[in-house]
Amino acid sequence: METTSFGVVNYAALLIYLGMIMLVGLYFARRQKTADDYFKAGGRIPGWAAGVSMFATTLSSITFMSIPAKAYTSDWTFLFGQYITLAIFPLVFYFYIPFFRKLNLTSVYEYLERRFDVKMRLFGSVSFMLFHIGRIAIITYLTALALLPFIDIDPLMIVFLIGVLCIIYTFMGGIEGVIWTDVIQGIMLSGAAILIFIIVCFNVDGGIGEVFSLSASDNKFFPSERFSWSWSDSTVPVLMIGFFFASLQQYTASQDVVQRYIVTDNIEETKKALITAAKFGLFVPIFFFAIGSALYVYYQQNPSLLPEGFNTGGILPFYVISQMPAGLAGVIIAAIFAASQSSISSSLNSISACFTSDIYEKIAKNATSEQKLKTGRAITIIAGTLGVIASTYLIYSKESEIWDAFNSLLGLMGGPMTGLFTLGIFVRRANANSALLGVVASVIAVLGIRAYTDLNFFFYGVVGTMTVVVVGYLTAPLFTANTENKKENTDFLTVYGDN
Repeated sequence: METTSFGVVNYAALLIYLGMIMLVGLYFARRQKTADDYFKAGGRIPGWAAGVSMFATTLSSITFMSIPAKAYTSDWTFLFGQYITLAIFPLVFYFYIPFFRKLNLTSVYEYLERRFDVKMRLFGSVSFMLFHIGRIAIITYLTALALLPFIDIDPLMIVFLIGVLCIIYTFMGGIEGVIWTDVIQGIMLSGAAILIFIIVCFNVDGGIGEVFSLSASDNKFFPSERFSWSWSDSTVPVLMIGFFFASLQQYTASQDVVQRYIVTDNIEETKKALITAAKFGLFVPIFFFAIGSALYVYYQQNPSLLPEGFNTGGILPFYVISQMPAGLAGVIIAAIFAASQSSISSSLNSISACFTSDIYEKIAKNATSEQKLKTGRAITIIAGTLGVIASTYLIYSKESEIWDAFNSLLGLMGGPMTGLFTLGIFVRRANANSALLGVVASVIAVLGIRAYTDLNFFFYGVVGTMTVVVVGYLTAPLFTANTENKKENTDFLTVYGDN
């Protein structure tokens, strides 16, 4: 299939968006005078903005394109996974936000040292940093890969426009610039989803009624067989369990989201942030699935518009480029770029915060705030450059099946991390040695089931998390003699202490 000329008007729309994002980074650069400004925004972020940023951070361009493709080729089953995320919000609202606010952390992994020891802190921080450098590379790579068949932009130019410009504005604006660009990007994502759905429905004979009628008659919503239990397939019960633990990891043990809990002036604003994120999470995902159904009906009515042998995984960008008017298509492609950049910029600033707090401050114990700021900015460049180089390599090596491997890795690394925080916060008698045993057992367990069973990868996070908690709880009495010096702090470092 030949690529479609992107056109001057579409380029103009895309460049206007990119220029606007760079100006936001430049504006907030002048406020970045201390490390506290760079990593915590000096507490200047209003709750609603932090909430939009949370939503944008957790939604990548891959989600933006893959959910409509999933609904187009299959059904709406994965919507259950999107909504199960909201089930953890009350837990985050009542337990985790007050808990993390009282500790006043820069890196969330500082908690693991205070609760257990420095080994657990380094395990958490280094795992996070490595994972998110990989995440930057894969998001950039998969976005470029999805767009390449449809637009005549060189892949290196796509990498530059997504990755390099993201490094620049994150370097300049710190977390404050990241959050306010996230606000722009989150609104663009949501608006683009709604707009695409409306436009497709207008082009369908019979409109929105036909979209839902034909989708229902073709069993494209929630087929009954998808509600059965399975150990290997992604059925509804498996999705609900898997997404619950994945979301628990993201909202309670991942620096890029937890960092949003400390950028507001007070706890009430932080709770407003979570409520805002919940509102976006409640309504926006429906439109991503609805787009897939609308495209399904549109191409059922117009089958000649699809090239022979077309890979339906790229159905959304194909429709945008081939059917939408010039200018508007550029805005939608800009929204796809925005989805990438919101995730990447959050990863960059979070990696920077982790390295500065968890490693640099350990080495340079008397470092000034200015030195920490310079270090944080340097790490932003280094981490971003590594991600861009890796994504370039992936493009030219034409790696395949990398997304499934990445999801498996998320279960492998995310499970032990979630388990560590759950163990530390909720299990009073847990200690450093029992936590270490729990992590080792967790990694072995997940590697074992991945190598020797056909268990669905959504279970990896469940096994990883629960193994840490169970082993950490059961083995804790074996090491109580070694934890007397931490006894007086245990209550403060669990939910049982005063908030």
